[in-house]
Amino acid sequence: MTRTLRLVVPWFTLALVALAASAVRYGVIEPPAVAHLCTAGGGPGWCAWREWAVLGFLSYTYGYAALTVAFIALFWRHPLAAWLAAALGVAALVLYCFEAGAFALLVGALRLLRVQADGLPPRGQYRHGEREIQPQP
Repeated sequence: MTRTLRLVVPWFTLALVALAASAVRYGVIEPPAVAHLCTAGGGPGWCAWREWAVLGFLSYTYGYAALTVAFIALFWRHPLAAWLAAALGVAALVLYCFEAGAFALLVGALRLLRVQADGLPPRGQYRHGEREIQPQP
């Protein structure tokens, strides 16, 4: 895998997580027709899954999960922990757990940036490899 691809893939997958969470929120949880279909006795089989999703944000489960992984990402310097904190943060942010989701997204994104920056080769202080020092402003 090229270096550019390794840098872009985590951010692209975070966008996919945000799209999936938005699809759950705006396609399954919020539409009144879906709510009426599931509250009427004997709704489709996926209504139980919808009920679990609703109970997840009513009990702030998504927020607690995002905060837990964000604190893990603060102490464990691994790209997976950082990405997971950002992913759970964006999902919690979309699924009504604003405060915890925003914090976890910020911590995860900053930690992911730091991990990616540490993996890059160091940049020299000279321009164009010609050992020319940049002029002072």
